[in-house]
Amino acid sequence: MKFLGAHVSTEGGVENAPVNAHKIGANAFALFLKNQRQWVTKPLSQESISAFKKNCETHGFTPQQILPHDGYLINIGSPDPEMLDKSRAAFLDEMQRAEQLGLDRLNFHPGSHLNKVSEEECLITIAESINQALDRTRGVTAVLEITAGQGTNVGYSFEHLKFIIDRIHDQSRIGVCIDTAHSYSAGYDLKTVPGFEATFRKFDEIIGFKYLKGMHINDSKKEFGSRVDRHENLDKGTLGISLFERIMKDPRFDNIPLILETPDEERWAEEIKLLRSLAS
Repeated sequence: MKFLGAHVSTEGGVENAPVNAHKIGANAFALFLKNQRQWVTKPLSQESISAFKKNCETHGFTPQQILPHDGYLINIGSPDPEMLDKSRAAFLDEMQRAEQLGLDRLNFHPGSHLNKVSEEECLITIAESINQALDRTRGVTAVLEITAGQGTNVGYSFEHLKFIIDRIHDQSRIGVCIDTAHSYSAGYDLKTVPGFEATFRKFDEIIGFKYLKGMHINDSKKEFGSRVDRHENLDKGTLGISLFERIMKDPRFDNIPLILETPDEERWAEEIKLLRSLAS
């Protein structure tokens, strides 16, 4: 089964995310577990935790259908010791919030080297940061998202993600999220049939489909290999609709959250219906 949804609002509390997802006809969703642009926010209340779990049960969402995303300030590969400490503390807090809510995965961008260390040094720091968080939590998988490679971001290649995975002590709790727009901008040709087949053959050879824990379903404003991260609504960008039809018809992408992060949220319900129609 295809689990389709979007990154929905948590205005008023995380407990509103499953309600908002249900309203757009989703059977999956993503959410921020706290304000994504603040380092520290108040802990989740027991009332919010209980209401979140109840609303998920009411609307039929299991942890397998939910892909929370951490905050934008976090850089667990930072070469700056003070920033690294802040990022590790914030990342641990996000993992603990996922654990409190009964969720089984947390999606995040790997990090940035800021032109102060090599990519390899940054990747090693990221792996160390993940290991620290995994040691202090239970049941939550850390899900690395492929990046577009914009600026000094690492994680824009399958080799980068594999390098991190190889250094994780508990590899049962590490995974990968493929963002279609990021991958295309990073130089993976998802647009053509041969390119799609070659990309996911390479993914399986280097990383393995057992590590795929979610996808972000986005068209791109930018061209192939641009290394620029700009999402577009489905069939409005440079990728075109055929890619999404291939994903919807491919059983390798069953039973993981397929999450829209397209810019016009008013179109999410329509885009979910469109994706479902492509599967038939």
